Amino acid sequence: MLCVSERKVDRVKKKFVLEGLELTLNRQPAKCEYALKIDGRLEAQLLALSCSAPPEGQARWSLRLLADRLVELELVDSVSHETVRRALKKTSSSPGGRSAG
Repeated sequence: MLCVSERKVDRVKKKFVLEGLELTLNRQPAKCEYALKIDGRLEAQLLALSCSAPPEGQARWSLRLLADRLVELELVDSVSHETVRRALKKTSSSPGGRSAG
C-alpha cells in the first residue's frame, strides 16, 4: 500500500495527461528565480540595526520598523518584513528581544 493522498494522485494523473510520461516522472527545476534581497553585507547591517536602540517612541524594533529603516537608509529599494524575519531567523536574532539572565 502506498501512502499517497488522493489529491497527489489527481495531480500526477493530470500532469501525465497534459505533459506525458517523461515529464511526469522527471521533475523539472523551478522556473522562477528570486533575486536575493539580503546578501551577507546587508544581513550584517540589519543585525547591527536590530541590536541598536529602537526609534524614539518605540519600546523595541518590529520587523516592519526594521524593513522601513533599511529603505530609509537607502540600503535597499524595498524589502518586506517577512524577508527581514527570515534573515534574522537565519542569524538566530530577534528584533528588540531581551536576553535571559
